[in-house]
Amino acid sequence: MSYHNTSAPGPWIASDASQGQPPGSAQDTPQGASGGTLATSFGSAVTSLWSPFNGLLEWFGELGIFAWQVMRSSVRRPFEGRELLRQLDEIGSKSLPLVALAGAAIGAVLALESRHSLIRFGAKSMLPAAIVFSIVHETGPVITGLVVCGRVGAGIGAELGSMKVTEQIDAIEASGTNPYKLLAFTRILACMLMLPLLTLAADFTGVLAGWITDAFSEPILFSKFIHAGFGGTAFSDFLAPTFRTAVFGLIIGTIACFQGMRSQGGTEGVGRSATSSVVLSSLFVILADVILVKLILVFFP
Repeated sequence: MSYHNTSAPGPWIASDASQGQPPGSAQDTPQGASGGTLATSFGSAVTSLWSPFNGLLEWFGELGIFAWQVMRSSVRRPFEGRELLRQLDEIGSKSLPLVALAGAAIGAVLALESRHSLIRFGAKSMLPAAIVFSIVHETGPVITGLVVCGRVGAGIGAELGSMKVTEQIDAIEASGTNPYKLLAFTRILACMLMLPLLTLAADFTGVLAGWITDAFSEPILFSKFIHAGFGGTAFSDFLAPTFRTAVFGLIIGTIACFQGMRSQGGTEGVGRSATSSVVLSSLFVILADVILVKLILVFFP
């Protein structure tokens, strides 16, 4: 009789068994590991891109909710007139010297640079008009907005941030007073009312400094300088650029109050609120200026 041993492994079985692996696993394992690495890398890249974008969306959402709460509280009594007057003095009167000095510096620089350039092109007689047009249309409003961003934005962010971390805002709310109306709306409205007036002050000091600088190089009467500068200027040239700073005031007040009232983390959080108030309000003022200039050119050609 002959016996057939059907359980005896063949050569390929013995080879794979000696390595302790099933057939084909020596080639499949590196490919699976490579695919897993690629998937992990792709997931990490997506997460790194989505996380900042998601944070930005959350910030805009919280800002929209904050703006809605301020708008809703602004039409309810009481109207906090005393606090509004205090903020008008804090934002307007105390910012006036800095804004006037910045406007004068810009006017002097424009007079020096424009004179040199216009003489090269044989248009020295256009110097007063160039100074007035530049200051009224663009330089005065933007400089005023950025100066107020630095002074008022940081002040509001730090003040409300310190009130938040010391739970003073919670105490105001517990006493039955709406903090959005008392703390936020009064400051936002004061910024909107004071920015156009501060812009006019910056325009005046800028034109005055431009005349003084020009008079040092070539004596000219102030009345003649003003007549030449404002000769081709219409009322609409003042109206739209000046009142667009009310939008700057809305941006500065809203962002500064929002950043201050969401502060966390003690004194470090107050510092972050003040810094972010200045940075974000300055950024949004510049972006808003680009959009508003385009709209002004469309509606006030």
